[in-house]
Amino acid sequence: MAWSAPTAQPDGPATSRPVPTPGRETTTVSTPPQDQPLWRPNPARAAATSLVAFQAWAAEHHGAPAAPLAPAADDQQAAERYADLHAWSTEDLDRFWTAVTRWFDVRFTQAPEAVLADQAMPGARWFPGARLNYAEHALRAADDPANADRPAILHLDETTEQPAVLTWAELRRQVGSLAAALRARGIGPGDRVSAYLPNIPQAAVALLATAAVGAIWTSCAPDFGARSVLDRLQQIEPAVLFAVDGYHYGGKDHDRTEVVAELRRELPSLRTVVHVPLLGGSAPEGALTWDDLVADDVDPVFEPVPFDHPLWVLYSSGTTGLPKAIVQSQGGILLEHLKQAGLHLDLGPQDRFLWYTSTGWMMWNFLLAGLLVGSTIVTYDGSPGHPDTGALWSVAARTGATVLGTSAAYVIASRKAELHPGRDLDLSAVRCIGTTGSPLPPDGFRWIYDEVKQDVWLASVSGGTDVCSCFVGGVPTLPVYLGEIQAPCLGAAVESWDVQGKPLTDAVGELVVTKPLPSMPTGFWNDPEGTRYHDSYFDTYPGVWRHGDWITVTSRGTVVIHGRSDSTLNRQGVRMGSSDIYEVVERLPEIAESLVIGLEEPDGGYWMPLFVVLAPGAELDDDLIGRIRTSLRTELSPRHVPDEVIAVRGLPHTLTGKRIEVPVKRILSGTPLEQAVNPGSVDDIDHLRFFERLRVDRRA
Repeated sequence: MAWSAPTAQPDGPATSRPVPTPGRETTTVSTPPQDQPLWRPNPARAAATSLVAFQAWAAEHHGAPAAPLAPAADDQQAAERYADLHAWSTEDLDRFWTAVTRWFDVRFTQAPEAVLADQAMPGARWFPGARLNYAEHALRAADDPANADRPAILHLDETTEQPAVLTWAELRRQVGSLAAALRARGIGPGDRVSAYLPNIPQAAVALLATAAVGAIWTSCAPDFGARSVLDRLQQIEPAVLFAVDGYHYGGKDHDRTEVVAELRRELPSLRTVVHVPLLGGSAPEGALTWDDLVADDVDPVFEPVPFDHPLWVLYSSGTTGLPKAIVQSQGGILLEHLKQAGLHLDLGPQDRFLWYTSTGWMMWNFLLAGLLVGSTIVTYDGSPGHPDTGALWSVAARTGATVLGTSAAYVIASRKAELHPGRDLDLSAVRCIGTTGSPLPPDGFRWIYDEVKQDVWLASVSGGTDVCSCFVGGVPTLPVYLGEIQAPCLGAAVESWDVQGKPLTDAVGELVVTKPLPSMPTGFWNDPEGTRYHDSYFDTYPGVWRHGDWITVTSRGTVVIHGRSDSTLNRQGVRMGSSDIYEVVERLPEIAESLVIGLEEPDGGYWMPLFVVLAPGAELDDDLIGRIRTSLRTELSPRHVPDEVIAVRGLPHTLTGKRIEVPVKRILSGTPLEQAVNPGSVDDIDHLRFFERLRVDRRA
């Protein structure tokens, strides 16, 4: 999940300076020559946020700092007051997380014996003895008869103009019926329930029914091929599979009946298959039908489970091996998502929450957090770029979304398409735009304020599938600065560290989390000794979570993410983040996408090629290469200038759309493709074969 980008000057090129980093080589970062924010919250609006109310209540009852977050006299005071609240939230974990449970009225069917019995990472023990149920909290809005006819889910796809409505009463009824059907088929605590579904209301109903009976949910998007799905589901041996017959995308219907048949053959653990006829196909032999399972008028029964009982299994991209099967708990996700949705995004019953996502990405799980705070969530099944690039903006307008989440790539695509959504569509309801998935460049920040709305809160966030949440993100009482994430999230003890484990300010270091979060994994599936889990996050700094991102924590408390530290460029002792280069190169209209790799060569040399996907009609001639080189030299530094610029037909991505760097580097270094990458984790394996051929040509 993530990301912002290095800062840049609003009216000209950024300045670059080497920042000395204790204990390591010099790191180059871009810094803005100005300190004025792009946006400040309206004082009255800030004062009315849930975060402000929570802080005042926590100061009275739980020892939080007394100074109110809003109104603040100036930007510095606002930052200092939030920093004080954040420090309390990470220094006094017991009182902070107790405050979260009481503020959101978490329903424990059995009270906890403690808040945090053991702070050691890995292995922190949260709320031992407690019992609860995530689905009960997700359906709490339905307890109020006044909400019966209010929308819980609005749904659109490429074939519909107006959203379909699933009310709170109907959501509760369907979850109750499906949960009863699962129980009748012997599904209960610990059983795994899998889904091969797009972002449709049926997926939300199925997840909540699974959680209600205490079973463990996992999902894959239907654009995943059979091998990619099996790499995931065979690890956890599901008893149930919910599957569509196909899906709509890009103006076409995509039939998946053969894939579903293969999944059934290769998953012998399946006892029940549920057919969801999205394209109108009939149920295959032996499968149950969705409509039959949700037909009864049954109140849901919520199985009380321990706080650390598994809620779902998420998966890493799996580019260099089998995807990691990441287990997260009912209680940990409940608390973390209540905090993020209710405090950091300021979501409530008055909101309509839209985040463009698929069920194969953790942002779909996070989208359901809107239900926890009584918001209406908006599900969309389709391409954000069909019938044109403005499709997602249109969905936001048609559904009256108040909080719209998208990716940096979509924002940049909208800018390059010269869209004017604020002029051409009614986006008056949108008060917050969230971005994630990759660093949002400064040009993306500017475009949103120029072409969407001047008075909109831009919440760039960064976290990951690993915690199904954000480490750093939006704060509704703070200003927004160009290219910067507003602040670390409450409860997240985020720091930037050098190689000796010393904190850094205004310099690039490793993103670490020094204290546990409730939504950190309880472990990986089939990793009983915890070895793979330990090695993934705690091997570099014992007892401290190392996330694998380069990060700058600025002196004013904001955060910049520079990209993955495992794909860092290192030229003549200077470390550089690849996202710095992408931000500059992809500003050029001729460049659709880019990828930069740094290779240490056997003779001691260093080769840094830049691969570019050209926009339609563009040509990689001497003029364009010259402008690429000049832009990187002037806006970053001479060390950022590539040795070669090479045009490619396309770049490889993970199945959730993130460009792949490390496997490309491995292939160019001589690792065979089948050893460098798991083919099932890549959107187009042919794009990787180009780099295989390039390696051969360079050695010839």
